[in-house]
Amino acid sequence: MILGGILAATMWLALNAAAGADELADFHAAVERAAAHNRVALGYLRNANVDLAALELERMRDAWGALASQFGGARHPALRDNDRFVAMMVDVPTRVVAALLMLDMGRSDAAAASLEAIRQSLSAMRRAGKIEVLADCVLDANAAMRPLLAFDESPPDWNAAQARGDIADKTAAYMSILRRCERVAPAAISGAGEFRRLFDGALASAGLIGKAAADADNQLLHRILIELRSFDRLMTFRFG
Repeated sequence: MILGGILAATMWLALNAAAGADELADFHAAVERAAAHNRVALGYLRNANVDLAALELERMRDAWGALASQFGGARHPALRDNDRFVAMMVDVPTRVVAALLMLDMGRSDAAAASLEAIRQSLSAMRRAGKIEVLADCVLDANAAMRPLLAFDESPPDWNAAQARGDIADKTAAYMSILRRCERVAPAAISGAGEFRRLFDGALASAGLIGKAAADADNQLLHRILIELRSFDRLMTFRFG
């Protein structure tokens, strides 16, 4: 009887753990459906296509409404004690509306800033719950790319060991994040052609920065950074 009770309890815990994992996966999938519209809208804004950006934002508003209806009440245990959850649930739709208003006012720059803030809000909520998804790793890659791109405006002094060390450190940090993204991405994504083209391409380009440093070649560095900027934007558009 005791053994039977233990087995029954063990099965109940296993089934509920599996159900909880499924529910959390459903939540992340719902967030991703909304976030995908956010990424596409940002891409359209970079290309000055305001009408299509507004259409994507309207779709995002609908997707977020569906998410809020399903998950805004009783939260999954992994999110219940997350103090960022409620703020995020309020922040995202507020920023979508703000972005639409900015577009109506001809302020594409302010709209884009609002959409970037949504990425930060979603990531902050997940990090507070010690949850990492590919989008958060791409956000880290974006942040690591910015100091590298600064060398395009102001090339390093190749005669200074400290300057060479600085660009080497920043390159290594960026490449380390890209490799972490490969580990974070689900196998179905990390093995796909689009993912491999972007991440393998970015790693290969970043790997050439050492050659630019060795040759003190600012023109080569400029070409590498142009490539990396393109990879960075495409990663954001597709996975961020």
